[in-house]
Amino acid sequence: MSSFTIRPRLYWKLQLISWTLYGLFGGALAAIFGKFSVYIIPIEVWVTGTLLGLSHLFRNYVRRHGWVKLPIAALLPRLLVAHVLIGVVSQVIIGSLTVLMFLLVPPPGELKAMPWVQYIGYALNVFFTMWGWSAIYFGLHYLDGYKQAEIDKWKLAAAVQEAEMRSLKAQINPHFMFNGLNNIRALVLENPARARDMITHLSDLLRYSIQLNSTEKVALARELEIVRHYCELEAMQLEERLRYSLVADPAALEVQIPPMTLQLLVENAIKHGIASRPGGGEIHLSAQLSPDAAELLVTVRNTGRYQPRPGHEGVGLRNARERLQLLFGPAASLHIANDPQQADTVVAELCLPVTGFPATRPALTSASYEHTAG
Repeated sequence: MSSFTIRPRLYWKLQLISWTLYGLFGGALAAIFGKFSVYIIPIEVWVTGTLLGLSHLFRNYVRRHGWVKLPIAALLPRLLVAHVLIGVVSQVIIGSLTVLMFLLVPPPGELKAMPWVQYIGYALNVFFTMWGWSAIYFGLHYLDGYKQAEIDKWKLAAAVQEAEMRSLKAQINPHFMFNGLNNIRALVLENPARARDMITHLSDLLRYSIQLNSTEKVALARELEIVRHYCELEAMQLEERLRYSLVADPAALEVQIPPMTLQLLVENAIKHGIASRPGGGEIHLSAQLSPDAAELLVTVRNTGRYQPRPGHEGVGLRNARERLQLLFGPAASLHIANDPQQADTVVAELCLPVTGFPATRPALTSASYEHTAG
């Protein structure tokens, strides 16, 4: 929408100011060249009113016929004809009113003998003045159109980003749900009591996964609770083969992170590092702020070997990295590799910027989040 459409007060303010200045400038020129008299005042008032009215009618015509949407090549010939007509019509109106005034109140000397040819010069003056008027009017319209196009572009980019985020979530949620259902299916006949417990844990997890669709980030403390639910769920199947610990600095518990990110890292650790090993293994998750409190550092260590096929990284990890890029850009990182200092151990390191969170703040009154099982 153009500036003159959404800001009519500005349009009328510019109209009144610009054409009033035009009339005053005409009166000043008359005074400079020694032609000023009491008759010049009403003439300049007619000039101001006539050009204000004609330019406003022209503006309405332009809006009605959509001239602001025309390309320059199609617009310029129309403006040429319109400016010629406005120049001629304005002098017919002004000249007629001047003659009428002179008939009613005969002027002295030179004004009475004013030649009509002089109105040709006035018409040319109006012609060129209207080019300036049009340059400002159409220039502001094109500027507003450019700004609106930029706004639309950013809105489209935001919509695409939101659609991508929802698409990534939609891929993560079914993957997680099917894993939980498979675990329950394995215990329904073998141990119904444990199966009921698993259903309770799974319901909490599914409730969380549904709620995450209404938010892009959750507190670390809430995510750790879900990780604990997930580990308890898996521990019912793996029993003593799964040993885990979750430890977090209290100063980091309110930091906002993408939901299901830590759960995915733990899920991968169990699926690829522990579940297939007869002796099972251990998972240790730790979370803390960097020394300057500008980043959240999460480390997940698990028993196993990291052996990805080149170009075939898991869908879950790829989605997690894409979500981090969409939310934080290059400020976030997720790296998974074998621990060079501890054999048969995989290390996943997650680094997130602490956005919307004070760099320095008092520690939470609660103790560090810590949970160990197995």
